[in-house]
Amino acid sequence: MILPLYIDPGTGSMLFSILIGAAATLFFLAKALLLKLKLVFAGKKGVQEDKSYKKYVIYCEDKRYWTVFQPVVEEFEKRKIELTYYTGSKDDAIFDKKYEFVHAEFIGTGNVAYAKLNMLSAGIVLMTTPGIQVYQLKRSRNVKHYSHIFHSTTDSTMYRLFGLDYFDSVLMTGDYQADDIRLLEKQRGLPAKELVTVGCTYLDVLKEKMASIPAEENHEFTVLVSPSWGKSALLGLYGEKLLDPLVASGMKIIVRPHPQSRISEKEMLDRLQERYKDAKNLSWDNERDNIYSLKKADLMISDFSGIVYDYTFLCDKPVMYANAEMDLLPYDIYDTGHEPWAVTTLQKIGIPIKEEDFENIAEVIKNASDSPELAKLRAHYKAEAWQHIGEAGKLTADYMISTMEKIDSENKAK
Repeated sequence: MILPLYIDPGTGSMLFSILIGAAATLFFLAKALLLKLKLVFAGKKGVQEDKSYKKYVIYCEDKRYWTVFQPVVEEFEKRKIELTYYTGSKDDAIFDKKYEFVHAEFIGTGNVAYAKLNMLSAGIVLMTTPGIQVYQLKRSRNVKHYSHIFHSTTDSTMYRLFGLDYFDSVLMTGDYQADDIRLLEKQRGLPAKELVTVGCTYLDVLKEKMASIPAEENHEFTVLVSPSWGKSALLGLYGEKLLDPLVASGMKIIVRPHPQSRISEKEMLDRLQERYKDAKNLSWDNERDNIYSLKKADLMISDFSGIVYDYTFLCDKPVMYANAEMDLLPYDIYDTGHEPWAVTTLQKIGIPIKEEDFENIAEVIKNASDSPELAKLRAHYKAEAWQHIGEAGKLTADYMISTMEKIDSENKAK
């Protein structure tokens, strides 16, 4: 009898890494041999070019990161500089554009995408994806520079362990993010990365979009419930305990789950959506952009989600938070020995709410007043975390281009 072969996910991941590593080695050896043979046969014609080489590359693992890269892409197009844009979504918004100098290509997801990226030949690669050289996504030996750009204005160390360790540079939204990166480099004996504050590309996009949204006619007071995901997050932890009294209050309620919830917590979301399918004052927001809900909301209820800062910085309105605690052990922040900036800041600019308050949620919201002091604190932390407002695309493109000019200059001098 032939028994079915089972390979657990961890072993499968390791085997994939080994196979890709072996394939990459053979690929680069064959490529080097081919170039040498071409050189021999070319005689005095000179060194043959690597035709697969792309000078500037962006890797967008999912369409929801389009707003992170859009200002950079448009800057390259404006400057008439060739840029390759690899995406993991067939319906990425870039395919609706008619760019001349930016070339978009769908490369699949997961291991299919990593197989291509691990054998990439490029100058500089910009990505939001963390954990390069840690999981399946490896540094290609034919890529000169890897740069990470943040898709959040919060802590640089809120990635899973070693999230930024093997990048050559990190493009930050605010100077404050550098301190923890430098601390971990010192602790782990890593070479210092280039750290450059460019601002926040996606907030620049959302700010412009939000300004174009007309004000709601006959506006009703609206509460936006927009949590993170996981067992410690608002919906996973409380669910009906929070939503039942909110619905009973008669206020207009919008629930915007974290995108990862739709993948990792589908059963929980399906249960809640079924429970409130007849509630006329509760709606679910599954739009790609969060700005429509942010614009409508008079108050947000959240947890430790980064959307708190999108709302605070773009709308300058009050936030209530329940359970801003999370298990830090799997994250880089744990090794720093201190609380995340996102948590300590939320405790200063937000209004705490406890589970025992849920039954009287309507009264709690009615009494949750904004104040000049809270507004002042919101402005302070916005200035700290979102620098160079409106300039992030330009500054990111400037950095990519100047980095390649420096690398090319050094190679010519050898």
